[in-house]
Amino acid sequence: MAATRSNPSDRPDPTQPVFIESAGTALVVLPASDGSGLPEVLHWGATLEGGRAAYAAIVDATVAPVAPSAFDAPWPLTLLPGEADGWSGTPAYAGHRAGAAGAVRWGEVTCEASGSTLVTRATSSSGLALELRHALDEDGVLRVDAAVTNTAEADAPLDVAALRAMLPLPGRADEVLDLTGRWCRERSPQRSRLDHGTHLRASRRGRTGHDATLLLVAGTSGFGFRSGEVWAVHTAWSGNHEHLVEALPEGAGRHVSVLGGGELLAPGEVRLRTGETYAAPTVVFVHASDGLDGLSRRLHRSLRARAGHPSRPRPVVLNTWEAVYFDTDLGHLTSLADTAKRIGVERFVLDDGWFGGRRHDRAGLGDWVVSEEVWPAGLSPLVDHVKGLGLEFGLWFEPEMVNVDSDLVREHPDWVLRPADGYPRDWRFQQLLDLTNPDAFAQLLERISGLVERYGIDYIKWDHNRDLHEAVHTVERGGVRVVDAPAVHAQTLAFYALLDALRERHPALEIESCSSGGARVDLGVLEHTDRVWTSDCNDALERASIQRWTTLLVPPELVGSHIGPPTAHTTHRHVDLGFRMLMAIQGHAGLEWDITGCTDDELDALTAWTALVRELRPLLHSGDLVRADLPDDALQVTGTVARDGGRAAYVVARLVTSRNAVAGALPLPGLDPSRTYAVRVRPEAGLPALIQHAGPRWWEPALSEEGFVVPGSVLTGIGLPVPVLGPAQGYLLDVRAV
Repeated sequence: MAATRSNPSDRPDPTQPVFIESAGTALVVLPASDGSGLPEVLHWGATLEGGRAAYAAIVDATVAPVAPSAFDAPWPLTLLPGEADGWSGTPAYAGHRAGAAGAVRWGEVTCEASGSTLVTRATSSSGLALELRHALDEDGVLRVDAAVTNTAEADAPLDVAALRAMLPLPGRADEVLDLTGRWCRERSPQRSRLDHGTHLRASRRGRTGHDATLLLVAGTSGFGFRSGEVWAVHTAWSGNHEHLVEALPEGAGRHVSVLGGGELLAPGEVRLRTGETYAAPTVVFVHASDGLDGLSRRLHRSLRARAGHPSRPRPVVLNTWEAVYFDTDLGHLTSLADTAKRIGVERFVLDDGWFGGRRHDRAGLGDWVVSEEVWPAGLSPLVDHVKGLGLEFGLWFEPEMVNVDSDLVREHPDWVLRPADGYPRDWRFQQLLDLTNPDAFAQLLERISGLVERYGIDYIKWDHNRDLHEAVHTVERGGVRVVDAPAVHAQTLAFYALLDALRERHPALEIESCSSGGARVDLGVLEHTDRVWTSDCNDALERASIQRWTTLLVPPELVGSHIGPPTAHTTHRHVDLGFRMLMAIQGHAGLEWDITGCTDDELDALTAWTALVRELRPLLHSGDLVRADLPDDALQVTGTVARDGGRAAYVVARLVTSRNAVAGALPLPGLDPSRTYAVRVRPEAGLPALIQHAGPRWWEPALSEEGFVVPGSVLTGIGLPVPVLGPAQGYLLDVRAV
């Protein structure tokens, strides 16, 4: 267990800092001496040698100077910075009562640390109560929860405009990394200098978005996977949200800039009557002194420590979408299941097209009844066949969406989430079901739950294929009818509640979050689901980057990663089977391909691959992810190292050609330099077609059972020369301590 500590604080000395520590990370604050005003943040980052004495020394040692044309005395950057503190940047809290009470001064403040949790409470004369909870877990991940309550005595509704979590950054954090993307090209990194102004990543898509940044990272110049000091933030929420880093010319109190995030609220979206509370989504902060891999290590270990984290081995999946699309013929599907069983698949998932009038994507969505036209005997013949083979059975749903051409919309047009005067623009011929409508929610829960019960469904692929534009509805608020009220906040909470209700009824059910690929990948949805679908792009060459950056936040066992057909559906690029197998082994592995048309050689290769997946998944789904920083971005080295350093697996991949004929030696990061290792090339993950006259000397011994024996200091400090590989070629190294 990681060490945690805090100072005793039943009656904190107002002149002394209050701090929490865990796993080498510390948050240190200074309560206001007179109890009016929120605590000032003195430090967030690495723990300091000397502990309490060092933190106490910060108080005087870091008092900022006063510049000309500024406040007459140094001012504090508090746990919830705003104008009353002296902060001229983006406010952490914003709200009003019919245009009044926009400025907030906090009084009656208490700040207590217990274990590794800091709880701050405050009130304001304008009728607000605030609670902030900063909790460091055993891996040094800081989770911030904030809530405001309307305490006004009169019936004076409070419109909450923002409740952000924000923490300071030091001056040495001068570079920003965030991610962007689009459909089938999610998680594309982009870097910039941390200059004056606001670097804001805001999503108004009603879902996380293909362009979501996942982590917004600030760090020291040139930080990489293995080097540099980095600070990062993630808003754990599946609706509208924002991440920001902001620097003003005058700095931020004792600091230079701030990092933060929170839910992005539409005007009037959260209106609190007296006694009501708005609880903001959790915002996750993480610091590491050893680069992006340090961030991932903390985050992955933290997620794996959750009570609800998947504990059993992740089954090898076959999903039918790119195998059959809407052509759900029983004979073909049973043959596909037979072939899947032969090669070692463990879970068979029937995708779209099994229900209602859903023969194409323009009709039937929302009618969650088995199509009698396609399945006159119901799904039982297929389910019984699949389960008779010893495979789990999964089924695709898209519960939040409807086609206007559906029985559901014809019967309940008022269940569509839309403005009063018409539908939003179509997106994939879809509209949105209003989950905040109790009748719609109840019918959806009963329909899905009934199918899970009837067919013994083990797994749901839960899709969500459009952004939420004009996501408004007509509601009653305090006896007043409000037309076109913003609904993304309530819709997101209802979505979470639907998942929870379904899993309460069926505790063993596993659910995947899919959203036209990777448009709903966040830690909010992962509190209610068991994995995410990374991207609709199964082109292995594109996947190399998409998966690499998705796992910056999400551990590999929660990242769906499938072998697609030889010619990718989305890019029309042909990629060899070996490279497709190599990329798919790096996550929660599976296939999405009509393998009934495979040759015997291909089936044998896939059988060996699934056996390797089962062998390596205890390592790949529990070890620490490591990624080499290389001068040639045409090459990638991605590895997983067991926490005891005794075993590791590395994928070495050439993505495109390079100006260098020979790549040179590539280090294998993360190994123990004091140990000796045997290095094997595992052909079951696919062998590359080498384009060389002579290979490196270690290659042939590494193809043997014994492997190539080499000191860890050589592997980590120098590395192994890479054979000459063509584009979309690579290999997997199995490394064991000897």
